[in-house]
Amino acid sequence: MENMTATIIKTEAEQLNDILARQREAFMNDGAPTLAQRRADLRKFKAALIKHRQQIQDAISADFGHRSPHETAIAELVGVIEGIRYLDRNLRKFMRPSRRHVALHMRLGKARVEYQPLGVVGIISPWNYPINLALMPVVTAIAAGNRVMLKPSKITPATNEVMTRMLGDIFPAEQVAVVDNDGIAFSKLAFDHLVFTGSTKVGRAVMNAASENLVPVTLELGGKSPVIVGKGYPLEKAAARIVFGKLFSAGQTCIAPDYALVHQSDISDFIKSYDNSVRAAYPDGPTSSDYTSIINDQQYAMLQGLLNDARAHGAQVIEVGNKPHDAAMRPHTLAPTIVIGVTDEMRIAHEEIFGPILPIIPYLSIEDSIAYVNKRPRPLALYYFGGEDENRRKVLDHTISGNVTINGTFSHIAQDDLPFGGVGDSGMGAYHGVEGFRTLSHAKGIFEQGRWNGMDLLRAPFGSIADKLINFFLR
Repeated sequence: MENMTATIIKTEAEQLNDILARQREAFMNDGAPTLAQRRADLRKFKAALIKHRQQIQDAISADFGHRSPHETAIAELVGVIEGIRYLDRNLRKFMRPSRRHVALHMRLGKARVEYQPLGVVGIISPWNYPINLALMPVVTAIAAGNRVMLKPSKITPATNEVMTRMLGDIFPAEQVAVVDNDGIAFSKLAFDHLVFTGSTKVGRAVMNAASENLVPVTLELGGKSPVIVGKGYPLEKAAARIVFGKLFSAGQTCIAPDYALVHQSDISDFIKSYDNSVRAAYPDGPTSSDYTSIINDQQYAMLQGLLNDARAHGAQVIEVGNKPHDAAMRPHTLAPTIVIGVTDEMRIAHEEIFGPILPIIPYLSIEDSIAYVNKRPRPLALYYFGGEDENRRKVLDHTISGNVTINGTFSHIAQDDLPFGGVGDSGMGAYHGVEGFRTLSHAKGIFEQGRWNGMDLLRAPFGSIADKLINFFLR
């Protein structure tokens, strides 16, 4: 087999198909990797991430204009490395065949499910977490024994260069290849599974393109993830935790709290608590070294457009925290902002924000807050602050979302044993946990027939014994 380059490959459809064919040929020739091979690959992966830590932090900051190295370490590196450790610890159990129940009339036989690699997995990753959201699916695919073609976002070229060089150092391109091309053309390839992370709009186009080859898809999308602050919950504690989730990476996170539902009587105190929490987290305001810039001018203009539209329709837009933003000090940086008086005709009420802007919506009863959430597409995440009481149970029972964190934000995604995925407009399918391994595996059912099998009595020519057996089963 002719060697392939490990650098980003500028491709046309024919070249993409050639890479896919070479990976599939290598997969068929080599067979499923053993437990030891998979663990060795995972450990190489972990060592490479640690080795390239500084390069990754510098590259991501360059792509964003400025990004806190602590945020990169936490979200990009710790997140993936902990995921690798989890898979390494649990891989033997995940790969083990699962014994299944055998029907009464075939009890001398044995039934089991074996988890088999699918083959070649395609992965399309976004710009907002260019290491984590690219490499966690890659890591999961490798743990499940697959080959991978990865198409990262064009918006993060410096990060892509570091990531591609790192992957090329540890994997042959017949195992992991990084490509740079149009996402829809990539989605039309005959993969054995396709994982896409990005917007709902693009997700629909990806799913449509993948349907040409009946490729199963996992879609990790976004949407407007709500936070409900129950009446009586300490507002200072809620505000501090919402600030963390909303302003981490300046809100450029698919599971960031998009808007806050706060009891009408608590609105004023909540705003004060939120402002105080922003000041404590970012004492130098949006010029703090811990505060991240908006990725580019296009995203910055989109956020300003949301704010301008809200103002035009009568909303009050308030910058919070210390030192108003000085555009001359850091390009496309947006100060933490709250919006009150939001109404349904405003774009900010319907479009995913993806920035450091928090609309605050009043409610009068917990049923009102639930109804507000349920009038909108199902979100990727939901956050509830409140005691272990009837209201919490109502929120859990009467809303549908990808995942939930109670009395915090983001924490569910750090639980490696929980599946991560959306529902409805926020996505389909899941990875992380055993669900990720199984998503990228084929669950092959196997039955070993015993020396005697009751089905032998249910073959033509049928007689009285067959009648008695049929009547027994239909009793």
